[in-house]
Amino acid sequence: HLAESGGGLVQAGGSLKLSCTASERTFSSYFMGWFRQAPGKGREFVALIGWRAINTSYADSVKSRFTVSRDNNKNTVYLQMNSLIPENTAVYYCAARYCRGSFDPREYDYWGQGTQITVSS
Repeated sequence: HLAESGGGLVQAGGSLKLSCTASERTFSSYFMGWFRQAPGKGREFVALIGWRAINTSYADSVKSRFTVSRDNNKNTVYLQMNSLIPENTAVYYCAARYCRGSFDPREYDYWGQGTQITVSS
């Protein structure tokens, strides 16, 4: 249902923009979350956006550097990542939860396959 794109290798200080496109026709009814998982670590919350893009929330570690947005006409959610640091290296996943947001990945209904972000120092 969800497909991420936009990952890759970037130098520290650089930027990347991830996209996540949903095939679900009721995409606009879902809160969308971004999560990441570094090697040997659990999946952690990065950002979320409400179904009308009014509500957004970020992990403290990415506030002011990352921006989440969505275009319901395109069934797509974005994650603009600026000032990247090596600690941001991880597989990034988008996820969808019907009607409500959550910081807990276990509460999401659908997941993308993930896209690798590698930040070199």
